[in-house]
Amino acid sequence: MMIKLFLPNEYVDSVFEITPEKLKKQGIKAIITDLDNTLVEWDRKNATPKLIEWLENMQKHDILVTIVSNNNQLRVAAFSDPIGVPFIYHARKPMGRAFRRALRDMNVKKSETVVIGDQLLTDVLGGNLNKLYTILVVPVAKTDGFFTRINRLIERRLLNFFKRKKMIQWEDKK
Repeated sequence: MMIKLFLPNEYVDSVFEITPEKLKKQGIKAIITDLDNTLVEWDRKNATPKLIEWLENMQKHDILVTIVSNNNQLRVAAFSDPIGVPFIYHARKPMGRAFRRALRDMNVKKSETVVIGDQLLTDVLGGNLNKLYTILVVPVAKTDGFFTRINRLIERRLLNFFKRKKMIQWEDKK
């Protein structure tokens, strides 16, 4: 069923619920994460101290992190370079090229990798199409850019459909 490609494996309130201990138990060695509204608000330039601590904790537990963003090089580099996190910009998610490149760059298998993001139509769909474990997070900001607002309307319909069909067990977080 095509619609299942939009269904995440897991749903959390924020990246801070995702711990290295939990990932290790699942055999996870790497994270492909979205940037805007997943790690920080889409209009926040820099990482927060709490996020830096989260990233350092992953690093301390030998979990690799690569940011894969549809945003431009200027935005993604300005965020990623100061904290030393590798990134791929203009990713064209849900297309698969950036996901495959991230796996290759980190030298990990699909079964050792999770995709974290705030959008069903880009992050979850892209991860699922590439047979990766997907974790949907509640968007950090309550506002979105123009195209993301359109995506959110479609996402709400998809989430409601999944709930009606009892395909998801979590309470409404969006």
